Amino acid sequence: MIAARNLRMEFPGALALDGVSVAFAPGEVHGLIGENGAGKSTLLNILSGVLAPTGGTVEVDGQPLTFRSVREAESKGIAMIHQELNLVDTLTAAENISLGIEPRKGPFLDRVAVRERAQKALDSVGSDISPSDVVGDLPLAQRQLLEIAKAGARGARLVIMDEPTAVLTERETANLKTLIRKLKEQGIAIAYVSHRLDEVRELCDRVTVLRDGKLVGEFQNLTEDQMAEHMVGRPVSDLFPAKIAPDSEVRFSFKDLLEPTLKAPVNLEIRKGEIVGLGGLVGSGRTEVGEAIAGLRPCNCPKPQKVAYVSEDRKAIGLHLSLPIDENVILPTLRNLVTPRRTRDTAQAWKEPLNIKAGDLGAAVQTLSGGNQQKVALAKWLETQPELLILDEPTRGVDIGAKAEIYKIIVDLAQQGKSILLISSEMPELIGLCHRVLVMRERRVVGELEGDQITESALIRLAAGVRP
Repeated sequence: MIAARNLRMEFPGALALDGVSVAFAPGEVHGLIGENGAGKSTLLNILSGVLAPTGGTVEVDGQPLTFRSVREAESKGIAMIHQELNLVDTLTAAENISLGIEPRKGPFLDRVAVRERAQKALDSVGSDISPSDVVGDLPLAQRQLLEIAKAGARGARLVIMDEPTAVLTERETANLKTLIRKLKEQGIAIAYVSHRLDEVRELCDRVTVLRDGKLVGEFQNLTEDQMAEHMVGRPVSDLFPAKIAPDSEVRFSFKDLLEPTLKAPVNLEIRKGEIVGLGGLVGSGRTEVGEAIAGLRPCNCPKPQKVAYVSEDRKAIGLHLSLPIDENVILPTLRNLVTPRRTRDTAQAWKEPLNIKAGDLGAAVQTLSGGNQQKVALAKWLETQPELLILDEPTRGVDIGAKAEIYKIIVDLAQQGKSILLISSEMPELIGLCHRVLVMRERRVVGELEGDQITESALIRLAAGVRP
């Protein structure tokens, strides 16, 4: 049994954890949920040896321990699979698995043992990766499998998975769920952290909820709504604001839009104050359409005036994480005269309307939670005063409370007359926000739904190619 007992973690000016206790039993999937800032990351970093707590202990088989490094935690059977995978792209799969625990023959590396260890670890997770494959050449899902195999090779008793499906396709997610159940059968404890509450409900035997650094409680058999209510401390029945009918004026019209990877032209109209969704499975061509309209991809249609595109990948594309919040907000308008005061005042003007939770607008964006990073990305493009706003996966990787805030922002923008193209993999978003939804499959539009026609079954049928 591995457990955290009365953990307390103080940072300058902030109490991140306040007396949190949680235990992880062998052969059990234990969910850890909470809004961004609830204390999940701090708890995980203490368990995995990244941080030492200011109070409390980690216990392994009843023995209280304080880890001074990740290696010490690994030596006691605790491994963490980070969202940003901890692999060396230039090394092979075998070399990554043995990194830091290399078997030797005298002073020399035992390459045969390295390969054998890797093959055994890869077989244990059902992977067809070759030990000689270079990690940088592997797709993301296989690299994630490799991380789990690496944990197994180190004798992991507790595997911590932090948002493991955030960037996986539906098929890759299904494969990961199968692997989690296999690890469970092997007696390995799993700490599962995800904002996708349907996955938590499906996979987890127990769920621990954190809020504001405190333990809300430990639960079994919760519905998604019940989990969300425990996380935010209030009912979430009003997650989506009421839809307001758009103007009859067609503000943007794209006829026979064709981008090189699309298999058929796209025809799309967006009215003033209308939220139009682009649905479909990952890889169906949704992002390509959005980027083509924004002028980021070659296409046969001219780029409209006053268009802004908020990328699905805020960390790699949407924001400069190492720059201050206020400098990120002002970046798209740098062609104008910019002074430190204007930079600060511009960011401050967006802070309250978007409810950006940041004590210092001069702090680096990377210090913010995912939801607040997304609000900064929105502020950055709203400052350009667009008439068409393209939002690509606007709530990916943010918690339920931040989702509700972003949904309100989107509806408010539509009520102010903005035209919005919403690209989303989440059917509740398309159903709850959109006036119309175009569904794509295999890089072509296969159907359009409007009003009460926008249902989960209709979206699934069109996206999967199932005839009614």
